[in-house]
Amino acid sequence: MIRTRIGAAAVLGAAAMVLSACSTGSAGGGADAPQSSVAAVDGTGKTLTVWVMDGDYSTATLAAIDSAFTKATGAKVDLQVQEWTNITTKITTALATSNPPDVLDLGNTQVASFATNGGLLDLSSYATDLKQGQTWLGGLVDPATVDGSLYAVPGFAGARAVIYDKTLWAKAGITAAPTTYAQLTADLDKVKAANHSPSFSAFYLPGQDWYGGMQFVWDAGGQIATQANGTWTSGFASAKAQAGLAAFKTFENAYSTAGSRTLDTTTPDQNQVFADGHAGAILSTSSSLAIIEKDNPKLTDADLGTFPFPGQSGHNQPVMLGGSDWGIAAKSADAELAVEWAKIAASPQIEQQWVVGHDGWIPNSAQSIQAAAGTVPSLDQAFFTAALSSQATPASPNWAQIEGAKNINNLFSSIASGTATAQGAAGTFDSAADPILNTAN
Repeated sequence: MIRTRIGAAAVLGAAAMVLSACSTGSAGGGADAPQSSVAAVDGTGKTLTVWVMDGDYSTATLAAIDSAFTKATGAKVDLQVQEWTNITTKITTALATSNPPDVLDLGNTQVASFATNGGLLDLSSYATDLKQGQTWLGGLVDPATVDGSLYAVPGFAGARAVIYDKTLWAKAGITAAPTTYAQLTADLDKVKAANHSPSFSAFYLPGQDWYGGMQFVWDAGGQIATQANGTWTSGFASAKAQAGLAAFKTFENAYSTAGSRTLDTTTPDQNQVFADGHAGAILSTSSSLAIIEKDNPKLTDADLGTFPFPGQSGHNQPVMLGGSDWGIAAKSADAELAVEWAKIAASPQIEQQWVVGHDGWIPNSAQSIQAAAGTVPSLDQAFFTAALSSQATPASPNWAQIEGAKNINNLFSSIASGTATAQGAAGTFDSAADPILNTAN
């Protein structure tokens, strides 16, 4: 198990995001399209070109996929590892050529942009066969579903959960992780009462942490935006979203320091804040575990605990998933072979034995997560469980503009700090977001 990789996928979501509303994955696009099986293709003498991002999949995992593919089709694979620098431009250019790579490893939130520009093959007719009886995670399949059609196959995910200092909590009289929102707030009240320093947060949740803030909104049934008849409508002014924003403000103001209300998670680094003993808990990916222990060698696995963030809904709060999907170039000369490769790469066997068992990623389906339950290290289990209820951002190719301008960061920060009411902040965001989301490419 490579713990750092489980968390790293969530960082992909910070670069460019996309999604709608679902927990553990719906039909995944193409539900109304005539379904056909991925045909067995004789690829003897052919070579499939696959682009994979540096750090996403291990060499051993890719070799296992390629071996199974060659055995099934007779075709060879030209695997080309890509660097992250300027990758969006490189992929856009490649997809526009007459000889693009056949299969591409795409950040889940990048799919909508490439699909809208006509660069990706519509996989809707293969959706049922590609799922192979699995329920794909919503945070992976929803961003890959654009205007009702499936344009990529889920690969792996990363999710957020609560990381807490068990030793510090034990001193406050808490010996078990909470499983309900009421238990969580009661525990945090005890942690807060036992630690009086003004620089201490029972739960450090900076105001600009919109990933964390959205968990409250989704838990209340709200959405960033929804699409109907081809038009996006931002949703923060809705009653459900307003309830979530109010819950976020109440929680953040009660348990994080006043100074954190205008900050993000990186300045200061929330891992360092936790490692220095200034926080009893944070919301982060599993990559933070190793960073915290490096920042403070006195903290070990025995001192740390994790749990999914329980929601007021009675269920775990839905989480933002970052991760990877496999897209197929619309201009691929060997599209049928490419679909076969993607099917093998996303198969339960590869997911469970290699994506989870070797690389340590959260797999692409609820069934594969459940199958991994007995093999995942205890500190990592909460991240896998959290991923079972997942969401992401609107599947508009223009979402990156909104995120890049930090409009959504400012929405949550202004509410946490009190510089704007929830209704006022929502109005500002929604009025700015709607024209951007609906701008034609």
